[in-house]
Amino acid sequence: MNGKLLWLALLAAAVIISQAIGAAATGQAQPVPPESAPAVRLQALVDEALANNPGVASSGLLVSARRHRIPQAKSLPDPMVSFGYQNEGWDRYSWGDRQMAQWMFGASQKFPFPGKLGLQGKIANEDALSAEQSYEDIKLQITRRVKDLYYDLLLNYKGLDIINQRYGLFTELERAALARYSAGLAPQEEVILAQTEKYTLLEKKQEITQKITADNAMLASVLGRSGTGVSIGRPEETVYFLNAATAAPLVNAAVSNSPRIKALQRMVDKAGAEVAFAKKQYYPDFTVAGQVDKKAGAYMDDWSLVTSVNIPLYYKTKQREAVEEAGSLLAKAKEDLQAGKLSISSDIENYFSVAGSSKNLMQLYKDGLVPKTYQDFESALSGYTAGTVSALTAINRLKALLDYEFKYWQQFTERQKAIAGIEALTGRTSYITEGGANGNQ
Repeated sequence: MNGKLLWLALLAAAVIISQAIGAAATGQAQPVPPESAPAVRLQALVDEALANNPGVASSGLLVSARRHRIPQAKSLPDPMVSFGYQNEGWDRYSWGDRQMAQWMFGASQKFPFPGKLGLQGKIANEDALSAEQSYEDIKLQITRRVKDLYYDLLLNYKGLDIINQRYGLFTELERAALARYSAGLAPQEEVILAQTEKYTLLEKKQEITQKITADNAMLASVLGRSGTGVSIGRPEETVYFLNAATAAPLVNAAVSNSPRIKALQRMVDKAGAEVAFAKKQYYPDFTVAGQVDKKAGAYMDDWSLVTSVNIPLYYKTKQREAVEEAGSLLAKAKEDLQAGKLSISSDIENYFSVAGSSKNLMQLYKDGLVPKTYQDFESALSGYTAGTVSALTAINRLKALLDYEFKYWQQFTERQKAIAGIEALTGRTSYITEGGANGNQ
C-alpha cells in the first residue's frame, strides 16, 4: 500500500513537470492566467463574429446573387437578328442583275404567354426571400455558437478559480497529515495519500488549462481570426434570464419569428408559383419576326412580317408531367414546413426543460450542497487533527466540495447554452433578457 501511493504521487508530479518542460521547450503558447487575463464581453464577440465570420459573409453574398435573378426572370427573351444573302445562279454574283438575288435583314422577338413572366419573377423573388431568411438564421446560429464557446471558456476559467481557491485546503490537509505522522499518530500512507490528492488537483488544473487553449482556438475560428496561440481573454459572467413560465409561448414565438420557418414558408410559396407556371406551359408562346429583302437595280425591295406559335402537341409527356412534378414538390415543401415546425417545437421543449432543471440544480448546489459540504469538510479536518476522523474521510469531503462547486458552474453553463438555443430559434424577444453577474439566474 505504501509503495503504491508513493508511486502514484511521483507519477502525478512527473506528468505535470514533463508537460511544463515540454511546453517551454517547444515554445508552445500558454493561455493567459486567470489572474491577469483581460476581460472580454460576450456582445463584443458576437458583433465581431457577425462581421467577420466567412459563413455569414458567404450567406450574405448568396442573398445578393438571388436578388439579381429577379429582374432576369421578369425580362423578355433576347431578340434575334438575322442577315444573309440569296444569289440567283452559280456562275456569278447576281445581286442587282437578277430579281431573286437579294440581301436579307430580319429581327424576331419571342413573347411568352401573358402571365408567364410574372410567375417567373415571383419564383425568383420567393427564392431570394428564402435566402434572406436563411441568412438571418445563419446569423442566429453563429451567435449561438459564439455563446456556447464563450460559456465553455468561462466554465474552464471558473474551474481554475476553484482549484486556486481550494488548493490551500489540500495543503492544509497535507500539513495536518505531516504533523500527525511526525507525532507518531498516523502512518506514512496518510501523508502520501494527502500529497497524491494535491498532485491530482494540479493535474486537473493542467487539463483545464489545455481546454482553455482549445476553446480559444475554436472561438477564434468562429470569430474569423487567423493565427495560432490566439487568446480571446477571460469571459465576463454575462447572464441571460428566461422569462417564461411554460414552453408554450416560446414555441409560439419560434413558429412566428424563426427565420428557419420563414425560409421554409417562402419555399412553399415558391413551389406554389412553380405549379402555376407549369400550368401556364399548356399555353403557347408567340414569336413575331420581320424581314426586309434588299434588292438592287430595277427590282423592288420585299418585306415580310410573320408570327409563329408553338403547339404543345406533346403535353401528355411534357406539360402534364411538369405539372405533376411541380405538385409533388409543393407537397414536399409543405411537409418540410410542418417538419420544421415540429422540430423547433421539440427543440424549444428540450431547451426549456434543460434551463429549468439547471436552474434548480444551481440553487441546490449554491444554497445547500456547497455550504453544507464545506461545513462537513471543516468538521472532518478538525476531527482528523484530533484523531477522531480518518484521513480518507476528510479527503473525500474536500473532493466532494470541489465536485459540487464544479457542478454548479457546469449547470450555469448548461442553462446559458439552453437559453442561447431558445434565442436562436425565437430571435430576440421579451422572453429573454440580459442581466449582470451574480444575479438571480
